Amino acid sequence: MSPDSTDPLIAGYRRFRADHWPAAKAEYEALAADGQTPHTLIVACSDSRADPALIFDAAPGQLFVVRNVANLVPPYEPDGKLHGVSAALEFGVKALNVSRIVVMGHAHCGGIAAMRDGAPEAVQDFVAPWIAQGTPVVRRIAETVEPDQIEQATEEAVVRLSLENLRTFPWIAEREAAGTLELTGLHFGIAEGMLRKLTSAPRFEPLS
Repeated sequence: MSPDSTDPLIAGYRRFRADHWPAAKAEYEALAADGQTPHTLIVACSDSRADPALIFDAAPGQLFVVRNVANLVPPYEPDGKLHGVSAALEFGVKALNVSRIVVMGHAHCGGIAAMRDGAPEAVQDFVAPWIAQGTPVVRRIAETVEPDQIEQATEEAVVRLSLENLRTFPWIAEREAAGTLELTGLHFGIAEGMLRKLTSAPRFEPLS
C-alpha cells in the first residue's frame, strides 16, 4: 500500500471516522449486536462505477450485495465444486430470508463487451470461461437490434439471463411462486444516473 499520507483508501477511512462514524456509531453497534437483516439481495457487476449501496442510498445492513464480472448468475448446479455466487444466494435466501433479489446491470459493461467481441488475451484464465455463459444470448441479441442499440440491449439480455438462472434454484422458484420473494431486473445508466426496470415491455423502462 501507499504511505498513509498519500493512500486514498486510508484518506477515505479517516473521512469515514471523522465525518460519518460519530453519527452512525449507535447504528453499527446495533448491527454488531443484533446481526444483519437485509431486505434485498443484489447481484451486480464488479464495475467500480456502479455501486449498489450508493445508487440506492442504502444504510449498512439493508443490502446483501453479490458482485461479479457482468452481474451473472450461473444456473443451479449443486455439484460440490466452488460456486461463490450460488453460495451467496443460498445464504441470502435461506439464512437471511431476503424478500427481494435484484439483478442490476449497467451501461458500458466491459464483461458484456467481452461477450460480444471476445475476452482480451490478458484475462483468459478466469474471465473468459466465466463470461462464456452469457456469450450465446448476447451475440444472438446483437444480431436482432440496430447498431446503436446493441450495447444496452445486450446488457439487458444478461440481466434477463441471470433472472432466468435464478429461477433454476428450487428454493428461489418456490419462494417466488409463494409470493415471499420478488425478482427484479434493473439497468443503471452511468452517464445519466438513471435506473431502467425490466417490465412486460420489450426493453427496460425508466423508473419514475
